Formats: sequence, structure tokens, C-alpha cells
Amino acid sequence: MQRRALLAAAPALVAAPALAQAPWPNRPVRVIVPFPPGGSTDALSRTAAQKLAEKLGQPFVVENRSGANGAVGGVAVAQSAPDGYTLMASASIQTLGRLVMRNPGYDPITDLTPIIRTGRGPLILLQNASRAPNTLAELVAAIRQNPRDWAFAISSLGAAGHLATLEFIRQVGVEMTQVPYRGTAAAITDVVAGNVQLVMEPILATWPQARDGRAKALAITASERSPAAPSVPTAAEGGMPNLDIQSWWALWGPRGLPDAIANRIAEVLHPAMREPDVVARIGSLGIEQAGESGAAFREFIARDFARSEALLRQANFQPE
Repeated sequence: MQRRALLAAAPALVAAPALAQAPWPNRPVRVIVPFPPGGSTDALSRTAAQKLAEKLGQPFVVENRSGANGAVGGVAVAQSAPDGYTLMASASIQTLGRLVMRNPGYDPITDLTPIIRTGRGPLILLQNASRAPNTLAELVAAIRQNPRDWAFAISSLGAAGHLATLEFIRQVGVEMTQVPYRGTAAAITDVVAGNVQLVMEPILATWPQARDGRAKALAITASERSPAAPSVPTAAEGGMPNLDIQSWWALWGPRGLPDAIANRIAEVLHPAMREPDVVARIGSLGIEQAGESGAAFREFIARDFARSEALLRQANFQPE
């Protein structure tokens, strides 16, 4: 009897390991990018996804789901299962959804799990080429003399360029017209054409216009010059030391993403984004490595959010 009972139990003992779930990831991972292909966010996201696939042995498939300042993709990620098979790769604008939209459909702070900051990059203050100022100091003087002659293009509400514009206007101390656009390309096109005079956007979008003489690059919003646009002086060199607002990029998961998965992504991606091929690739886009994860990244978001909220409040900005 005892021998027959042991034999009967054997199939169950053999089957138990087969029923155990394989370690994450054991199938393709979807990486939602809530903006169109072709920009800095898309380029950096695809680089990070490629490195994760190489290191973890599963495809990390980028899916562009743009719309509503990143809210379309953000909602999709927030509503997905927190199992590590749906992630979001986006820019700093993602955290400000409830500050710039009346109803984004989710709360980017509480409905997402921050995983790792993958990069940071300064903005270039781009001016229409036909306008006289050739330095930041000259521009500030011209604006103070005739503020109605100058207007800023705003590509996306809540983006780093929007916040940098608010900080610029605050420091200049005069009211200026801000013209909203649907995307960076349209905003820069109108600056080049002279329909609006100024815009602040990442290096990938602005530097080619300045390098080719179609616009003027007056300053970069960082404490040091960028290797990707070395001739552009910092805002501090032009007399605005506090105009240091950069875009940043990161990976998020849905709320409730297990720490084990978030930590695994961070521990793999942190060194991978410092490999020479990645440094060269994203450096050409004007992006530098970051790398905060876990508690350090959450604290960074809290500080960045507080500064952005203060700028929007000082400007009497109302969500749309």
C-alpha cells in the first residue's frame, strides 16, 4: 500500500516544477512610447528597448501611441496589468499630466511606477534668423524694449520647453505672447518662417536649423555646453544663470509593478546605457546618461514636479 501511494504521488511531484512560473521576462515585453516616431523620446526609447532585449533575451517591442500630451499612452500603461510586460518610455512631460490637462484620464504620479531615468538633455533657445539679436543679452534687451514684437512657440504644454519659456519670461520680467502648437516640428517651422520669433526645444530638433543658418541658437539651458552643439553658449554665459531646465527621459510601469521586476530592469539598463555604442548614439542627439532608480528616482520626480508646479502657478497657467 505504501509503495502504491508513493507511485501515485510521483506524477504530481514531477508536474509541480513545470507549473511554476518562469522568471520574468519569459515572453515579449511591450514598450509604449506616447509620442510619434522620429523625436528624441522615440530615439532614446528604442535604444533602451534594444539594450533590454540584448541583455534579457526577450523582444522589447516599441509601440508608438501618441496623443493628448502623452495621456493616450499613459492611460494604456496605467490600465495594464502590473506584470512587467507593458512598460512606458517617455519624457519629463509625462509627470505633469494633471497640471496641464483638466482630465488626463489617469494620475501620472500615483498610477505609474517609476523605474529608471534613462537620460537628460538641455534645450536650445532658437530665434528666427532675420531678427537682429545675436546673443542672449541682446535678446533680453530687445524684448524689454518692445515685448510685443516677440512671441514664443510652445510645442507641448508641460514639456521642458514650456517650463523653460516660463522661467525665461519670469527672469526677463515682462509679459510675452505664447503661441501653442501641436508638436515640435510645427513650432520650429514657424520660427524659421518668422511667423513666431522664439522657441526652446531639445538639441535634436533645434541644432540642425541653427547649424544650417536657418535660425539662430542663442543659448543652451544647461550649466555646461553640450558636445552635440559646442558653439552654443550656456544661458549662464549670457547672463541667465538660473535658466537651467532640461528635458529628461525614463521608463515607467503600471502602479503595483513588483519591486523585483523594476529593480531587474534598472540593474540591467543602468550599465547598458553607459556602453560606448549607446553613449555615442544618444550623445549625437544631445542626450546624456542619467540613471537614478528606486527611491532616488522617486525623490527626483518629486523635486522636479514641485519646481514645475511653482512655475505654472506663478504664470497663472490654467489646465486645458
